[in-house]
Amino acid sequence: MTTSAAPAIRVQGVTKSFKDLQVLRGVDFDVERGSIFALLGSNGAGKTTLVRILSTLLKADGGSASVQGFDVATAPNDVRQAISLTGQFAAVDEVLSGRENLVLVARLRHLKDPGSVADDLLARFSLTEAGGRRAGTYSGGMRRRLDIAMSLIGDPPVIFLDEPTTGLDPQARIEVWQTVKQLADSGTTVLLTTQYLDEAEQLADRIAILHEGTIIQNGTLAELKRLLPQAKVEYVEKQPTLEEVFLALVGPSAAPVPEPVEDSTEKEAVK
Repeated sequence: MTTSAAPAIRVQGVTKSFKDLQVLRGVDFDVERGSIFALLGSNGAGKTTLVRILSTLLKADGGSASVQGFDVATAPNDVRQAISLTGQFAAVDEVLSGRENLVLVARLRHLKDPGSVADDLLARFSLTEAGGRRAGTYSGGMRRRLDIAMSLIGDPPVIFLDEPTTGLDPQARIEVWQTVKQLADSGTTVLLTTQYLDEAEQLADRIAILHEGTIIQNGTLAELKRLLPQAKVEYVEKQPTLEEVFLALVGPSAAPVPEPVEDSTEKEAVK
């Protein structure tokens, strides 16, 4: 039995090696229910290996891990019913339409009225107008949103997103970020792996830095920033970022850009 106070995900001393290569060297962290937890690390840090262990696709050599109170080693079927996994590449059938992809997954999960399930998810992820088109015609951001929508069929309480914005352009990344925030707002627990610092900064309630197989820091963004000496205050003229310029040029579907101040010589403190 699980309790509301228990973390959605608990990892304690997990180790994993592939022959002589030690990938995980004793990983520990908890993920609170309904939160976004970012596992931040460079390529080869062990992020995907850990996600595969948590999703029961791989067995750890040592330590323990649980999802929704179920041990991943001794109760894998219960874990699988509680989770969904979205990998680095969208797992959509490009020949089928967006709606047909969703209906197919709903049927595989033996849900009643797969058509209604598909229509609800198309609306939730702003894909209704594109629902009748082949998924192969979708943009990268649309394809990824469809992939995440497919993973939510059956309302799993925990979702693993393994580097979900790899290969996406800036606008598509923002679309996916908005989707991830909506998941957490609806009560879904999200474990996100990423190598993008800005992605972790934008999305995560807590961030764990995985380096050479161990968690070297784990905390909120504010807590992690306090690990560094206080920055020297300098006064510089504010300039727009490249992201602000890009989003201003590509149109209204992107995030709004702050309006410039009337006095172009106005300056602000930057820490």
